[in-house]
Amino acid sequence: MRFPRATHRLVHCRTRQEAEKLLEMLKKRFEECKLELHPEKTRIVYCKDDDRRGDYPNISFDFLGYTFRPRRAKNKYGKYFVSFLPAVSDKAIKSMRRVVHDWRMHLKPDKSIEDLSRMFNPIIRGWINYYGHYYKSRLHIVLRYFNGCLVYWVRRKYKRFNRHRRRAEYWLGRLARREPRLFTHWQLGTLPTAG
Repeated sequence: MRFPRATHRLVHCRTRQEAEKLLEMLKKRFEECKLELHPEKTRIVYCKDDDRRGDYPNISFDFLGYTFRPRRAKNKYGKYFVSFLPAVSDKAIKSMRRVVHDWRMHLKPDKSIEDLSRMFNPIIRGWINYYGHYYKSRLHIVLRYFNGCLVYWVRRKYKRFNRHRRRAEYWLGRLARREPRLFTHWQLGTLPTAG
C-alpha cells in the first residue's frame, strides 16, 4: 500500500498555551486516523527576538531548506537588533556542496571555462534566487566552495599551475575581476582570491 508523501506545515499561535492545546488536538485527531505525529518534527518553537525575550528549549526550526532562528539584523537607521529570521540551513548547504562535488569539475579539463559557465550557472542562479533572499552571507559558504573547485579545475587544465594552488587562485581571481559576468555568483562579489 502506498501512502501520500508527508507534507510540512507551520502553525503560528499567539501563546504557549494555545500551541500546547493545538498540539494535543492534533495528536488526538491523528490517533483517530491510526497515524502518529513525527516526534522530532512536531514541536513547539519559541520565536525569540528583541520583543520576545522568554526562555524556551526550542528556539529554531528547519523548514523548506531554511533554518529559522534568532539572528542579528540591522534596521534602516543602522541600528542592530535581534529578529527571528530564516537563512539557508546546514542540511541544504551540505546538500549543495555534495552536488558541486559530484560535478567533478577537475575531471573536465577538456572543457573551457565558458563551457563550465554554461553548464553550472543555471543551477547556481537557482540556488541564489531561492536561498539568497535572506542572509545571503550564509550561501557564500557554497559559492566559495564552488570557487575552490574551479581552482582545482584550473590546476588540472593548465599544467603550469599543477603544483601551485596559490597561482591558480590568483589567475582565476584576475579572470573574475576582468569578466565578472562569467559566473552568476561572481556578479554578487563572491570572487576567487585575486592577486
